[in-house]
Amino acid sequence: MGTVESTSTLTPSGRSITVSLPGWPGNIAGQHVDVRLTAPDGYQAVRSYSIASVGPAELVELAVDKLPTGEVSPYLVDDVQPGDMLELRGPLGGWFVWKPEQTGPVQLIAGGSGVVPLVSMVRSHTASGSDAPFRMLYSVRTPDDVFYREELAGSGVQVDYVYTRAVPAGWPTGPGRLTKDRLAASVFPVSETPAFFVCGPTAFVEAVATWLVELGYPAETIKTERFGG
Repeated sequence: MGTVESTSTLTPSGRSITVSLPGWPGNIAGQHVDVRLTAPDGYQAVRSYSIASVGPAELVELAVDKLPTGEVSPYLVDDVQPGDMLELRGPLGGWFVWKPEQTGPVQLIAGGSGVVPLVSMVRSHTASGSDAPFRMLYSVRTPDDVFYREELAGSGVQVDYVYTRAVPAGWPTGPGRLTKDRLAASVFPVSETPAFFVCGPTAFVEAVATWLVELGYPAETIKTERFGG
């Protein structure tokens, strides 16, 4: 059980929540937690959320995008306040993770709020002083929906944006979904043998993973994490 330390608005539907968790063992970039809410009548709902923070600190940062029909995210985005108690279980997951001792090129690919575990990898990369080449492709609905834009811009990691519904003023192309050709032009080439971390809605992740294999990247270099139906 942790105490909400602070919250901040990331986007019109997204919120960062920092929870103080005494005894937290620390987490590796890419891991997640289960958040359990219990209603006054005893009804419980559990959802998994990626951890945006990384390392041994006992302050754990989550970043949540509100699903209007969701059972947990509307409460986390609209209602939870500093001082509230949250029940968290974790850290969980040992496969979709990046560690500083990994020295090869890393290609991050995010769809919407799937950027959260990838942000933790960027933070780990920065904190460790890693020389591993990092690059990110971030598909998002509009400029207003970008999580951690300023932090990503200052990270030194090349971030390529694909806007699906609206683009910034002066953007060279119109809005549109990620395509296989755009993907090929925005990731490390096959010759550099990058490790891929792909996170986002199920349909997005499946399309990207399929295209990467078709483009010649070995399937075993592609790690995916998905959410939604």
